[in-house]
Amino acid sequence: MFAEMRWYSIVLALLFYGSTSWLLLHLAGEKSLTQSADFVYWLVVTGSTVGYGDLSPGTTSGKYLVSFYIIPMGLSIFALVLGRVANWVSNQWQKGARGLKSLDIEDHILVLGWNGNRTIRLLELLIRERAYTEDDPLIVLCVRADITNPLPGQIEFVKVTTFSNDADMDRACVAKARVVLMDNPEDDLTMTTALYCSQRNPDAQMVAYFNDESLVSLLQKHCPNVECTPSVAVEMLAKSAFDPGSSLLHHDLLDINHGQAQYSVNIPAHIPPIKVEHIFEILKRKYRATLIGMSKAEEKLNIQVNPDLDLMLLPGDKIFYIADERIINLNWHDFVER
Repeated sequence: MFAEMRWYSIVLALLFYGSTSWLLLHLAGEKSLTQSADFVYWLVVTGSTVGYGDLSPGTTSGKYLVSFYIIPMGLSIFALVLGRVANWVSNQWQKGARGLKSLDIEDHILVLGWNGNRTIRLLELLIRERAYTEDDPLIVLCVRADITNPLPGQIEFVKVTTFSNDADMDRACVAKARVVLMDNPEDDLTMTTALYCSQRNPDAQMVAYFNDESLVSLLQKHCPNVECTPSVAVEMLAKSAFDPGSSLLHHDLLDINHGQAQYSVNIPAHIPPIKVEHIFEILKRKYRATLIGMSKAEEKLNIQVNPDLDLMLLPGDKIFYIADERIINLNWHDFVER
């Protein structure tokens, strides 16, 4: 019964305990203990059985009162309050672990869907890449599966009933996300999720993974801002049959933990137009990196691999390169022809 008491009942019990203790002490003639500031201090210290001893009852009736009423009642109420606080903290932690809390964040990376170990691997890669960014965005995993947070303390976690319900998706702040990554076991679920998210947050960078490549063109007709990533396992098998080592090469370019990997960077606004030839040369000579492609600012999803050396790149354009690790301190003035 006491464990189920509401907070207002506990507050009323505290008021009753404090007022009756003061009244009984006053009737017992304990004038030194009934002074306002001293009384509150002494009651808390005595009721919690800390007992510093700097204040104590001086009359016989006061000693009996403390022994048989103030200490037993205070200890019970003190234990009750501590238990309720601990229970509240535990419930809040469990709500976060079960994904039942609502978030209030923005500019985060939102991962929608659960594919077991593949999703955990994706999250670990995102956490590792996040270490090289300046703003350190939060990573949020949003799932329908009946799981708990797979990486507590490293990511935020939200559990929903569907990826197309406004109330559910508002808990994951889908409308404020910077990046939305969609990876579900069923392609039709990824399709509906992409359509919904594109409508809720048209300015976000969106990437959707499909097992069936035929759905990519269908989605891009309705949502051209969604970057679709089809499975390339079969293509890699065929490529390796005629070009041995191709699958290992592509795996190495995607693995940020070992060997060379592929990265990208936007040309800053204060930099004048630069030739691809000059970027290629400086990257290779000063940064031990190789330029492999580019995209124009107005056509972000149109990637041109192996661009012509005479092509001029403008501020806002993006370059893709291969390097041992992401180049953090890229000095763009090195690329400006003098």
